[in-house]
Amino acid sequence: MTNQLRLPNAQGQLTPYQLTGKVPVKPKAGVKFNRIAYSAAHVVADPLAANDPWLDCSIDWDATIAYRRHLWSLGLGVAEAMDTAQRGMGLDWPTSLALIQKSIEASKDISGAFLASGCGTDHLNLESVKTVDEVIAGYEFQMEAIEKLGGQLIVMASRALARVAKSPADYERVYDRILSQAKQPVLLHWLGDMFDPALTGYWGSGNTDEAMKTALGIIQAHASKVDGIKISLLDKDKEIQMRRLLPSGVRMYTGDDFNYAELIAGDGFGEHRVQGQSDALLGIFDAIAPAASAALGELAAGNLDKFHEILGPTVPLSRHIFKAPTRFYKTGVVFMAWLNGHQKHFTMVGGQQSTRSLVHLAELFRLADAANLLDNPDLAVHRMKTVLAMHGVE
Repeated sequence: MTNQLRLPNAQGQLTPYQLTGKVPVKPKAGVKFNRIAYSAAHVVADPLAANDPWLDCSIDWDATIAYRRHLWSLGLGVAEAMDTAQRGMGLDWPTSLALIQKSIEASKDISGAFLASGCGTDHLNLESVKTVDEVIAGYEFQMEAIEKLGGQLIVMASRALARVAKSPADYERVYDRILSQAKQPVLLHWLGDMFDPALTGYWGSGNTDEAMKTALGIIQAHASKVDGIKISLLDKDKEIQMRRLLPSGVRMYTGDDFNYAELIAGDGFGEHRVQGQSDALLGIFDAIAPAASAALGELAAGNLDKFHEILGPTVPLSRHIFKAPTRFYKTGVVFMAWLNGHQKHFTMVGGQQSTRSLVHLAELFRLADAANLLDNPDLAVHRMKTVLAMHGVE
């Protein structure tokens, strides 16, 4: 197959595009990292389910778990049942718990596989939640279910808490209760309102500096129960600011899908080692997993230039996938998985494959090729042409 096709540009015009022909990057055998790196993994919908896609959640479990095995084979961890898996945006709590259970079971078969799982309050009826006590009970309900399976917790930001909290003291009360009960150190989760508008004013303030003080106070009061915090504010300066203030041993897990290469490389400043660098918990690592693995291996080997050479070209792709409205980024992640043959279809839970335009997907294709991320160019071209044809471009 010729690796040339016509793609629409931002003006809606069709222009010829020739693939670069570069060989996709692959990590070295037995790659080792000196950062902890989680990929927030997507779920594969079942397109043959007789359901109402906007209302029901049907998962292709074999394909979904196979993708987690792929991530583990590259040395990456799995952050399970997070927003990349459309948690609270198509993926309900019963299905999330089933996903967590299946992933934990699958991880036992793979040496070195690690994962942590999202614990939230999304099973609650948001409209009926009135008190902080209800939020605490909601967290405890999911904590018990996940810990019963042996899972490590990622304490997700709660829409219910953002809705009912009146002050930072309410956040302190909730997290004090949750962290004091956790069986093992947890990862905290600060998701900005660009990812989820319902989380506006999290930690009790719309001022990021004030919110950060509250979060840091909670972490410092429970440092032995906090493995780290993932922040997704798309603001590298705020992440660095907070990173330098974390207690010794508490990690900063970058969730910045705009600036991850720089943040993971680190700047070396800070009283403790972990204050000078970020580990990773990223949705974009789902889409760029082989490159992420190869780059992290080079970083661990001391090859900083090679790290940036591999990871740098992926940043424009990530910024495109996560462009506003940022909450629609899952569409780009799943599109990449389909282009690269990790699933047989481009169908998503909740019908969210429709949230991005053909022009957006065409630019994603160009940027993925430029970043050397198309594993099978012939397949990628065939599938891109299929999408074009569905939109009337023959």
